[in-house]
Amino acid sequence: MAQEDIFKKLVAHCKEYGYIFPSSEIYDGLSAVYDYGQYGVELKNNIKKYWWDSMVLLNENIVGIDSAIFMHPTIWKASGHVDAFNDPLIDNKDSKKRYRADVLIEEQLAKIEDKISKEVEKARLRFGEDFDEKKFRETNQRVLANQTKIDELNARFSKAMNDNDLAGLRQIIIDNEIVCPVSGSRNWTEVRQFNLMFETEMGATSEGASKVYLRPETAQGIFVNFLNVQKTGRMKIPFGIAQIGKAFRNEIVARLFIFRMREFEQMEMQFFVQPGLELDWFRHWKEIRMKWHTSLGFGEENYRFHDHTKLAHYANAATDIEFRFPFGFREVEGIHSRTDFDLKQHQNFSGKKMQYFDPEKGESYIPYVIETSIGVDRMFLQIVSAALQEEELKKDDGTLDSRVVMRLPSSLAPVKLAVMPLVRKDGLPEIAEKIIKNLRFDFNCQYDDKDSIGRRYRRQDAIGTPYCITIDHQTIDDNSVTIRYRDSMEQERVKISQLKDIIAEKVSISGLLKKLQNE
Repeated sequence: MAQEDIFKKLVAHCKEYGYIFPSSEIYDGLSAVYDYGQYGVELKNNIKKYWWDSMVLLNENIVGIDSAIFMHPTIWKASGHVDAFNDPLIDNKDSKKRYRADVLIEEQLAKIEDKISKEVEKARLRFGEDFDEKKFRETNQRVLANQTKIDELNARFSKAMNDNDLAGLRQIIIDNEIVCPVSGSRNWTEVRQFNLMFETEMGATSEGASKVYLRPETAQGIFVNFLNVQKTGRMKIPFGIAQIGKAFRNEIVARLFIFRMREFEQMEMQFFVQPGLELDWFRHWKEIRMKWHTSLGFGEENYRFHDHTKLAHYANAATDIEFRFPFGFREVEGIHSRTDFDLKQHQNFSGKKMQYFDPEKGESYIPYVIETSIGVDRMFLQIVSAALQEEELKKDDGTLDSRVVMRLPSSLAPVKLAVMPLVRKDGLPEIAEKIIKNLRFDFNCQYDDKDSIGRRYRRQDAIGTPYCITIDHQTIDDNSVTIRYRDSMEQERVKISQLKDIIAEKVSISGLLKKLQNE
C-alpha cells in the first residue's frame, strides 16, 4: 500500500475511534486546528506523564514550572522573535497556493534521499544476508551521484539560510525545477519573510490596550524564571527546568494532520551548565533523549539524528531526533546548545542581572543552556503511526481474516483493560461491574457488552486496549476470568483476585522509567 494511503487510513482511524477530531467541525472546521477526543486526550496525557516523570522524577537536579502564555512583549524583542522569527514565504502564481521556500527545498532533498533508499533496498533484496550496506553506499554509482546532488544542494541551501538570502532560496527552487504540487508549474513569486507570531491586545479599553503576543515557544518562560527557580530551589549548576505548555505559531502552510499546527503543545527542558562544558552536556542529552524514544519499542532503525547545518542565531550545536513517519523521516525532538544567548539578552533588555554565583569557582557567570524540546502532538502522531497496523489472520478453518490493531505501549494506552460479560444475563454483568468498581481506582477500565465477543475484541484492538477480561459462566463457579492479550491474541485463565497485580505490572509507567534507568 502506498505511504500516502497508509497516512489517510491513519487520519480516518483517529477520527473513527475517538482520538482526534477536526476542530469546529460542525462549522466546516478551522484550518490546522484539531481537538483530541476521549481516547486521544488519555494517550496525550500518558505521553506527557512519561516525559515529565522521566525528567523530574528521575533527575534530582531537574524541577518543573508552568509559566503564563501571555508574557511581557519586550521578552519577545529580547529573544529575537519580533525581528527574526520568520519563515521564507513563496507563492505559486498559477495555483495561488502559498508555501515555505525552505520546506520545498527540504522536500526536494527528501526525494533524492528516497531514491538512494530505494537503491539500497533493491540491493538488499538481491544480495540477502551477504549485503554490505556501507560498502554499497560507498561504491554504487547511482547512489554516489545522488549523494553528490544532496551534498551540493545542502551546501547552497545552508548558505542561503544562514545569509538570509531570499533571492538565493528562490534561485535554488528554480535551478532544481521544483514544481507546485497543485499546479505542477514553476511560476514562482519572489521569496519574502513572514512573521509567525500571533498578536493580540491586552487592556480594558482600545485606547489603553498594549500589544502582546501568544507565545510561539515555552522556553522563554523558563529563562525569565531562571533566577526565581534557582534561588527558591537552592539549585546548583548543572540543573534543569522542565515545562509542558501550549504554544502558537501562524504557520504559512500547516499540514500533515497534527504534525504542523497553529496551536500545539511543547515539552521542553532547559539545562543550565557551566560555560565551556556545554558541548559535553549536549552529547549527554542527545544520548538520553534517544533512549527515551527507543524505549517505547518501535525499533531503533526508525529513529535517526539529523545534525543541523544551519544553526539558529542562539546556538553553537543542534540536532534533531527524526522518526520514520508514513510520509518519511521528520523531526519529533530538537536538542540545542543555546549558549548564553537567552539569559544575556534578558539581562540586557531588563537591566536585571541573570548571573549565577558558583560557590566552587568563587565567581559569577551567565550559564550556558542545553535545550531539549519535543512536540507533544508530533510525539502523539509518531506513536499512533507506529502502533496502527492491519494484520492478516488465518482462522481455524483455514480461511483468512484481518484485524486493525493499535499496538500502543501498554503504559501509554488510553484504556488499560476492557471488562466484558459473555452474555447480558445470569448475573455476569453484575460480576463485570463489580470487577470494574474494584479496578477503576488504579486503571482506566471500560465496560463492553455490545455485540458478539469477537466483535468486541476487534473493537478494543482498534482502540488499542492491551487487555480484555471476559466473564463467563465458569466465573460463577470458581471466580476465574479469561484475560485476552491484544498483541498475541492469546488467552489465559486467571483468578479475579489476581487481576490487579497482573495488570499493574504490565501497564505502569514506572516500568518504562525503570527501563530508562537500567539501559
